[in-house]
Amino acid sequence: MIARLKGILDEVGLDWIVIDVAGVGYQVFCPARVIAALPGVGEPLSLHIETHVREDHIHLFGFATARERECFRMLTTVQGVGAKVGLGILGTLSVDDLTTAIMAEDKALLTRADGVGPRLAARLMTELKDKILSLNGAFAPSVAATRANAATDGAAGTAGGTVSADAVSALVNLGYGRAEAFGAVNRAAQSLGDVADLDRLIPAALKELSQ
Repeated sequence: MIARLKGILDEVGLDWIVIDVAGVGYQVFCPARVIAALPGVGEPLSLHIETHVREDHIHLFGFATARERECFRMLTTVQGVGAKVGLGILGTLSVDDLTTAIMAEDKALLTRADGVGPRLAARLMTELKDKILSLNGAFAPSVAATRANAATDGAAGTAGGTVSADAVSALVNLGYGRAEAFGAVNRAAQSLGDVADLDRLIPAALKELSQ
């Protein structure tokens, strides 16, 4: 199984590239975000590879980081997400953006990706909500902390639910996207720590959004 390729960029297509490794050209399918960040033809590059072996073909899928590759593997465990849709999702959303969208239950953000309709977006949110944090990205620890805080908030009780959820709702009502609001509240909650009540959290989140 091929796990990584390091060579020279030989050719670029719409959703694929050819990497020349010691005179052998490997066709690798990549998300649009990866292709957009490639060096010029003739320049060296290295990609993390996911190899799919089927009866009628062997396909290679390339990613800039091992984390992207792990996310692709996770996505393709969801019913309805094949390799093409998985590439489409990662071509539209970064791993952190995808994490935010799933944790914030932002169906609109998920459906921006090619091949993702409302039903599939709902399935992604349901099946990956507890798994996506295992990718251990820069965003994941703060999300995990927010979820822990939410449990405490819920025990304390607020009229509309947890403090974090109420803050997100308030920002959405102001016209911000759900994932955008979730991320800002998440960052603000981490900065405020134990004093993250609703009166402090909303202004702090708005400050995050203005930066």
